[in-house]
Amino acid sequence: MAESDRVWEVFRQESEGDPMIHGGSVRAPDEELAMHYAREFYGRRQESHRLWVVPREAITELDDPDLLQPPFDRSFKKPGGYIIKHKLEAAKARAASEKGE
Repeated sequence: MAESDRVWEVFRQESEGDPMIHGGSVRAPDEELAMHYAREFYGRRQESHRLWVVPREAITELDDPDLLQPPFDRSFKKPGGYIIKHKLEAAKARAASEKGE
């Protein structure tokens, strides 16, 4: 491949309403050729309803652990969160006390 080729990331949607998923990458010198490659690799068998072709350098990576995995207990935001947790702890305590009898 020529040194001027850029990497383009291809995202595809299998059916209307489905989320876009990463399909793969193509190498092409310009957007027009990248679109042709993406259509050929990810659309010729009608496996894709929609394609997004994005230059790799346009993608911003978020890798801040404080934003992705906050240190706080937020189980109350999950369905049943802290209520189920307390019920489970109480059941374990009852089971332990029954074994000790």
